[in-house]
Amino acid sequence: MSNQNLGLETQAIRTQLERTQYLEHSVPLYLTSSFIFEDAEDMRASFAEEKERNIYSRFSNPNTSEFVEKICLMEGAEDGYAFATGMAAVYSTFAALLNSGDHIVSASSVFGSTHTLFTKYFPKWNITTSYFDVNKPETIENFIQPNTKILYAESPTNPAVDILDLELLGKIAKKHNLILIIDNCFATPYIQNPIQFGADLVIHSATKLIDGQGRVLGGVTVGRSDLIREIYLFSRNTGPALSPFNAWVLSKSLETLPVRIEKHCENALKVAEFLENNPNVASVKYPFLKSHPQYEVAKKQMKLGGNIVAFEIKGGIEAGRKFLDKIKLCSLSANLGDTRSIVTHPASTTHSKLTEEERLAVSITDGLVRVSVGLETVQDVINDLKQALE
Repeated sequence: MSNQNLGLETQAIRTQLERTQYLEHSVPLYLTSSFIFEDAEDMRASFAEEKERNIYSRFSNPNTSEFVEKICLMEGAEDGYAFATGMAAVYSTFAALLNSGDHIVSASSVFGSTHTLFTKYFPKWNITTSYFDVNKPETIENFIQPNTKILYAESPTNPAVDILDLELLGKIAKKHNLILIIDNCFATPYIQNPIQFGADLVIHSATKLIDGQGRVLGGVTVGRSDLIREIYLFSRNTGPALSPFNAWVLSKSLETLPVRIEKHCENALKVAEFLENNPNVASVKYPFLKSHPQYEVAKKQMKLGGNIVAFEIKGGIEAGRKFLDKIKLCSLSANLGDTRSIVTHPASTTHSKLTEEERLAVSITDGLVRVSVGLETVQDVINDLKQALE
């Protein structure tokens, strides 16, 4: 039975690339830096890539290969490569595919470190970026230049939970012969598959919902095999590879991803509905709330609404700080996608170094609060948010 014909949950559980002579039921750890060869000819053929085999764990390892294979099956991708962190995946993907003089068109609302890459580091190599307003996707083509190579977006966005129409992005990318790269971290392969809508590459910070328990760092890029080949060659020489141990943890995490995501999303919708009716909240954004500006788009391309809820607390930055100080149950952390619910006030923390104008340009208002809804009893989470808002 081909794994490609199996359901997503089965793929996540039953995909196992390697078994030893002991025929273990659970995948073993391959904690080795290198692999040995049978003879000189085996070694020559392996380095000449005339045969597929493990040489060095910076290139490949049975644990990382299995993790990548599972993500590829779940995303409908041809190939992939796993990285030490989500940002290693973002940087290496762009660095492998771009040359001096190339141009990126990106959604305005992207992860802070990605924005720093685009604005501080890539310009050193004469790689430029133009941003389009996530709420005005009809303007994207205005930013495309003759040297534009990549169209990039996150959906849902971080931290404001805006939704980009992936089908529209796919059509624009195809029309202009651009590489469409989508950061699918907030949705995971269970909720959304951007390749179905025309994406060439999909990136995940596996640190978040894929691990789901705040244990390890990891990242992965999957998609077209010709593009992954370039990313692989770049990465085997620059060294951002995922460790075998972390790959083993993440591969095991995928086995419970569907059931975890179902509960995350069930809890998040209840939290969003509570916040929408709280007098101290000015507005709430959650993809599967009918009040979300891109609700119809979200329903078209997402199976569920995700675990992130963004809301506007009345009173601005000072109210946001007081809210954090009053939180008792939920965690104050920069992470997300954990079993534990996490609250963050971007304007006073993660994005405090930006000017108000810069924050507003990426939908971060002074009173914006991001909640990563966990797996606790949802009423306990609601009660904590309620007392902190009073």
